[in-house]
Amino acid sequence: QVQLVESGGGLVQAGGSLRLSCAASGRTLSSYAMGWFRQASGKEREFVAAISRRGGFTYYKDSVKGRFTISRENAVYLQMNSLKPEDTAVYYCAARLPRNDFGTSERTSDYAYWGQGTQVTVSS
Repeated sequence: QVQLVESGGGLVQAGGSLRLSCAASGRTLSSYAMGWFRQASGKEREFVAAISRRGGFTYYKDSVKGRFTISRENAVYLQMNSLKPEDTAVYYCAARLPRNDFGTSERTSDYAYWGQGTQVTVSS
């Protein structure tokens, strides 16, 4: 069982930045490929970004390309720049056991472990 804990959410003005972090309680994430998802009020959860197990491959939702950066060391991070009101959502990190070192996935069904989420609110 992997327990994921997100942090770093908050309230920011449009154009501002936030850095989200995701760590595993009591264990390393080195065996897992990771993803960030978000869910706005009244909408379905959607993919934001993913990173391969060793960090060599990343994949982004089109609307965040050039603004968001996913990275990993001991934890997994989502650097969010040039934030827009439409980025407002609860952000979740998720972990999956990949078949290889370079796979990423945008499908929620591929991820076995999820954090509780952190709220990001972008004011206009």
